[in-house]
Amino acid sequence: MSHCVYGVWDGVVYDARRDPGKKDVPGLSGLEDIAPSTATKAFISDRGFLVLDESTCLAEAFAQYLTQAANESCGRCTPCRVGTQRLRDLLKGISAGSVTPEALDEAQTLAWQVAQTSLCGMGQNCARSLLEALRHFRTEFKAMTPAQAVFQHSFVYTTAPCIEACPSKIDVPRYIDGVKGGKFDFALGVVLDKYSMAATCGRVCVRFCEDACRRNAAEGAVGIRMLKRYAADQALKQGRLKFTPSAEQHDKRVAVIGAGPAGITCAYKLLLGGIQVDVFDANRAAGGMASVGIPSYRLPKDVLKAESEDIIRQLGGHFYYGKMLGRDFSIDDLLGKGYDAVFLAYGASKEAQLGVQNEELVPQGYSSGIDFLLNVHKRVEYGEPFEFGGDVVVVGGGNVAMDCVRSARRLGAKSVHLVYRRTLKDMPADREEVHAAEQEGIIFHCLTNPSELVIEDDRLIGVKLVTMRQTGVDARGRRGVEPVPDSEFFMPCDWLIAAIGQMVDENVLSPDDGIELDRWNCVKADPDTLETSRPGVFAGGDCVLGPLTLVNALDHGERAAASIREYLLDGRIHDKPALRMQKFLGRNKLLANECLTHPPINKLRAKVPELEAEQRIRSFDEVDGVIPKAAAYEEASRCLRCYRLYSVITEKSLRSSHAAVKPSTIAG
Repeated sequence: MSHCVYGVWDGVVYDARRDPGKKDVPGLSGLEDIAPSTATKAFISDRGFLVLDESTCLAEAFAQYLTQAANESCGRCTPCRVGTQRLRDLLKGISAGSVTPEALDEAQTLAWQVAQTSLCGMGQNCARSLLEALRHFRTEFKAMTPAQAVFQHSFVYTTAPCIEACPSKIDVPRYIDGVKGGKFDFALGVVLDKYSMAATCGRVCVRFCEDACRRNAAEGAVGIRMLKRYAADQALKQGRLKFTPSAEQHDKRVAVIGAGPAGITCAYKLLLGGIQVDVFDANRAAGGMASVGIPSYRLPKDVLKAESEDIIRQLGGHFYYGKMLGRDFSIDDLLGKGYDAVFLAYGASKEAQLGVQNEELVPQGYSSGIDFLLNVHKRVEYGEPFEFGGDVVVVGGGNVAMDCVRSARRLGAKSVHLVYRRTLKDMPADREEVHAAEQEGIIFHCLTNPSELVIEDDRLIGVKLVTMRQTGVDARGRRGVEPVPDSEFFMPCDWLIAAIGQMVDENVLSPDDGIELDRWNCVKADPDTLETSRPGVFAGGDCVLGPLTLVNALDHGERAAASIREYLLDGRIHDKPALRMQKFLGRNKLLANECLTHPPINKLRAKVPELEAEQRIRSFDEVDGVIPKAAAYEEASRCLRCYRLYSVITEKSLRSSHAAVKPSTIAG
């Protein structure tokens, strides 16, 4: 519970000066955690405002807030474009000494008009708290004193539900604005500011952003992923995704272990900042599990190569393939040979076991999901032989399991069965992947679980399965399952593929490396800075998180690069007020309320063109196409720009002295 001197929050007026019992704001906690190194004086958001220090100049605080609103206005409607600028100027005038009833009246009228008549979420949100302040605490709008000018600083954080849902915190409305305005390179540049894998992510991202989209309350989420792919594919197809080494070069060298999404992103951001990078990987090409584990019908390998290996080489980075940490070199070797820092991003490539009878015998016809997809990758990309066919059973319910069943179908399997111990609704796989598998003739067996591999002459001939039934709800809100007594039955098969999850390989690091691990063999790293227990060694991606998503790995790569850069060039890692604000927003669920005053007009979501099921199961050609330009424009127009602004007013400045590194301009 947070305390305040006065303010309005969720329509409730607080004024501890008149009523000491009205200083506690229920449901809001940790406001002081946003700025632990300095005093928090006030907080402003779309939900209201709270003044914690009576010395705060309210007019100046709102002037900074509306300055950010004016900067974020897309300019497409007059109330927001003109109104936010006029409010900014009025508030600056008031804080400078022009405190008149006419100015306050105009500000109140304008705040109401902006909130009621703006067309997008940003405009509808940005003046709400100002309107409440002018209605209930008009006398607090005073000129700023010299002392306040010294000891009052504003940090304004701009976000939206889709941005906060994305691990990488991509500014989704901004790149959609780019598509909407026909500025496709601008749109792509917004993504490239975070990571290089825009077209890759535009194909295989699990779309947390779309789950959070406010359009879900109407006719369906904005096609954020398809718009990202559209902008990226334009540059790729026209050969304009070109980079040059940074003009600013430092004498610092970093070794990146793992050329997956986390490693590539870290290398990309470091190289943009002029830090030399060498990337080591056990495979023969960059991409990590994105290369090996995602089949070509979802992610063509030329797209992945262009956004990983090609860009890193253009920026001056080097790759050393076939090199495995723990086998070919150690961390001591790297730090002893001139590297100033190391980033561990070696992933989680060890397959989890089913735990069924006879599994330890590893008969012919039995494979883990990762090993199977690796063999598929080698056959499709390199033409290596892989004999496969007959009746296939895949166990699992995630995206790896979907990749396995759909790949098995393309390899000519006689029949493909998916066995999953929970219900179809409980499957963690992307809904589109499940639907695609159904279209391609995959036979689903839900509430079914394997109990024994049936082997004859060292060859798998079938699997014993048991029927499962649902039980009560567990602590996570998920229905449990248990075997139905005497329900075991036999299913003949030529192949059984276990795709129930991955783990981090415990053999990569040794105690001599000085890296602390948890009980799952994941590297322990500071959640904010990604520093490990050994100075100069950072870690991120699946080797820290366990097997998560590509976009989680991209986020870790970018954050690790920022920490490494500060560690090498500044000698310390700076505090990140934006990260603290994100945690505060998440903990208090501040984006969970409705942010729009006017319901959107229904516009149907664009459909991604795709190959017909009968056509696509004959090859590994890419299934999904890119939407046409007209559809991209129309889809971008569905975005409601649900921006929200959060401002913390503090005694000392929270802004980092270290500027962000921007990517090179796309070649025109």
